Amino acid sequence: MSRTATYHTRVTWKGEHWGHLQMGNGPEMDFSAPPDAHGHAGVLTPEDAFVAAVNTCVMMMFLWATERFKLDLISYDCDAEGTKLIELDRTEIFTTVTLRPKIVLRAKDEARSATEKRVRRALESAQKYSLVANSVKSEIRVDPVIEIIS
Repeated sequence: MSRTATYHTRVTWKGEHWGHLQMGNGPEMDFSAPPDAHGHAGVLTPEDAFVAAVNTCVMMMFLWATERFKLDLISYDCDAEGTKLIELDRTEIFTTVTLRPKIVLRAKDEARSATEKRVRRALESAQKYSLVANSVKSEIRVDPVIEIIS
Protein backbone atom coordinates (compact mmCIF):
# COMPACT_ATOMS: atom_id res chain seq x y z
CA MET A 1 0.00 0.00 0.00
CA SER A 2 1.36 3.42 -0.92
CA ARG A 3 2.09 6.04 1.72
CA THR A 4 2.69 9.76 1.55
CA ALA A 5 4.87 12.19 3.46
CA THR A 6 4.58 15.96 3.40
CA TYR A 7 7.35 18.53 3.75
CA HIS A 8 6.98 22.26 4.26
CA THR A 9 8.99 25.41 3.69
CA ARG A 10 8.08 29.06 3.94
CA VAL A 11 9.63 31.94 2.01
CA THR A 12 9.22 35.61 2.85
CA TRP A 13 10.19 38.53 0.64
CA LYS A 14 12.54 40.95 2.43
CA GLY A 15 12.74 43.64 -0.25
CA GLU A 16 14.76 44.06 -3.43
CA HIS A 17 16.05 40.61 -4.49
CA TRP A 18 16.16 39.16 -0.98
CA GLY A 19 14.13 36.40 0.58
CA HIS A 20 14.16 34.42 3.80
CA LEU A 21 13.67 30.64 3.85
CA GLN A 22 12.31 28.67 6.79
CA MET A 23 12.51 24.90 6.39
CA GLY A 24 10.13 22.56 8.13
CA ASN A 25 13.05 20.66 9.64
CA GLY A 26 14.25 23.82 11.42
CA PRO A 27 17.00 25.65 9.51
CA GLU A 28 16.45 29.20 8.31
CA MET A 29 18.51 31.32 5.94
CA ASP A 30 18.39 34.27 3.61
CA PHE A 31 18.50 33.66 -0.12
CA SER A 32 18.66 35.62 -3.33
CA ALA A 33 18.75 35.15 -7.05
CA PRO A 34 22.25 34.56 -8.41
CA PRO A 35 24.28 37.66 -9.26
CA ASP A 36 23.79 37.04 -13.01
CA ALA A 37 20.03 37.36 -12.42
CA HIS A 38 20.17 40.63 -10.43
CA GLY A 39 20.70 38.84 -7.13
CA HIS A 40 23.37 38.91 -4.46
CA ALA A 41 26.58 36.93 -4.02
CA GLY A 42 27.46 34.88 -0.98
CA VAL A 43 24.01 33.48 -0.15
CA LEU A 44 21.87 30.52 -1.08
CA THR A 45 20.20 30.73 -4.48
CA PRO A 46 17.41 28.53 -5.87
CA GLU A 47 19.93 27.20 -8.40
CA ASP A 48 22.39 26.27 -5.63
CA ALA A 49 19.55 24.67 -3.66
CA PHE A 50 18.50 22.59 -6.67
CA VAL A 51 22.00 21.20 -7.27
CA ALA A 52 22.51 20.72 -3.52
CA ALA A 53 19.22 18.82 -3.23
CA VAL A 54 20.37 16.29 -5.83
CA ASN A 55 23.85 16.03 -4.30
CA THR A 56 22.68 15.61 -0.69
CA CYS A 57 19.90 13.15 -1.51
CA VAL A 58 22.15 10.90 -3.58
CA MET A 59 24.77 10.99 -0.81
CA MET A 60 22.23 9.97 1.85
CA MET A 61 21.05 7.10 -0.34
CA PHE A 62 24.67 6.08 -0.97
CA LEU A 63 25.23 5.90 2.80
CA TRP A 64 22.13 3.67 3.03
CA ALA A 65 23.47 1.50 0.20
CA THR A 66 26.95 1.14 1.73
CA GLU A 67 25.33 -0.22 4.89
CA ARG A 68 23.16 -2.57 2.84
CA PHE A 69 26.14 -3.81 0.79
CA LYS A 70 28.32 -4.01 3.94
CA LEU A 71 30.98 -1.68 2.57
CA ASP A 72 33.58 -0.19 4.93
CA LEU A 73 33.26 3.47 3.93
CA ILE A 74 36.07 5.75 5.10
CA SER A 75 35.12 8.98 3.32
CA TYR A 76 32.77 10.45 0.75
CA ASP A 77 33.16 13.90 -0.79
CA CYS A 78 31.17 14.93 -3.82
CA ASP A 79 31.40 17.96 -6.06
CA ALA A 80 28.24 18.59 -8.06
CA GLU A 81 27.74 20.73 -11.13
CA GLY A 82 24.40 21.74 -12.60
CA THR A 83 24.34 22.83 -16.24
CA LYS A 84 21.61 25.30 -17.09
CA LEU A 85 20.37 25.90 -20.62
CA ILE A 86 19.04 29.39 -21.36
CA GLU A 87 16.72 29.39 -24.36
CA LEU A 88 16.24 32.31 -26.77
CA ASP A 89 12.96 33.21 -25.05
CA ARG A 90 14.89 33.33 -21.72
CA THR A 91 13.26 30.19 -20.32
CA GLU A 92 15.78 28.11 -18.42
CA ILE A 93 16.18 24.46 -17.48
CA PHE A 94 18.87 22.41 -15.82
CA THR A 95 19.79 19.87 -18.48
CA THR A 96 22.27 17.87 -16.40
CA VAL A 97 23.52 17.54 -12.88
CA THR A 98 26.91 15.86 -12.72
CA LEU A 99 28.05 14.34 -9.45
CA ARG A 100 31.75 13.66 -8.96
CA PRO A 101 32.05 11.69 -5.74
CA LYS A 102 35.45 10.76 -4.33
CA ILE A 103 34.88 7.61 -2.35
CA VAL A 104 37.44 5.95 -0.10
CA LEU A 105 36.73 2.47 1.25
CA ARG A 106 38.60 -0.23 3.07
CA ALA A 107 38.76 -3.61 1.31
CA LYS A 108 37.77 -6.52 3.45
CA ASP A 109 38.66 -10.11 2.65
CA GLU A 110 37.88 -9.84 -1.05
CA ALA A 111 39.63 -8.70 -4.20
CA ARG A 112 39.71 -4.98 -4.92
CA SER A 113 37.75 -5.57 -8.13
CA ALA A 114 34.94 -7.22 -6.16
CA THR A 115 34.84 -4.30 -3.72
CA GLU A 116 34.78 -1.79 -6.57
CA LYS A 117 31.94 -3.69 -8.21
CA ARG A 118 29.92 -3.47 -4.97
CA VAL A 119 30.68 0.25 -4.69
CA ARG A 120 29.40 0.83 -8.23
CA ARG A 121 26.26 -1.16 -7.42
CA ALA A 122 25.81 0.98 -4.30
CA LEU A 123 26.12 4.13 -6.44
CA GLU A 124 23.54 2.78 -8.89
CA SER A 125 21.19 2.00 -6.00
CA ALA A 126 21.74 5.45 -4.51
CA GLN A 127 20.69 7.09 -7.75
CA LYS A 128 17.80 4.68 -8.28
CA TYR A 129 16.34 5.28 -4.82
CA SER A 130 17.07 9.01 -4.54
CA LEU A 131 13.77 10.85 -4.18
CA VAL A 132 15.22 14.06 -5.57
CA ALA A 133 17.09 12.48 -8.48
CA ASN A 134 13.89 10.68 -9.44
CA SER A 135 11.84 13.88 -9.21
CA VAL A 136 13.76 16.09 -11.64
CA LYS A 137 13.77 16.22 -15.43
CA SER A 138 17.52 16.79 -15.60
CA GLU A 139 19.87 13.99 -16.54
CA ILE A 140 21.82 12.88 -13.47
CA ARG A 141 25.38 11.76 -14.23
CA VAL A 142 27.69 10.13 -11.71
CA ASP A 143 31.42 10.19 -12.42
CA PRO A 144 33.10 8.63 -9.36
CA VAL A 145 36.69 8.31 -8.26
CA ILE A 146 36.93 5.20 -6.11
CA GLU A 147 39.92 4.53 -3.88
CA ILE A 148 40.18 1.19 -2.12
CA ILE A 149 42.73 0.77 0.64
CA SER A 150 43.83 -2.36 2.46
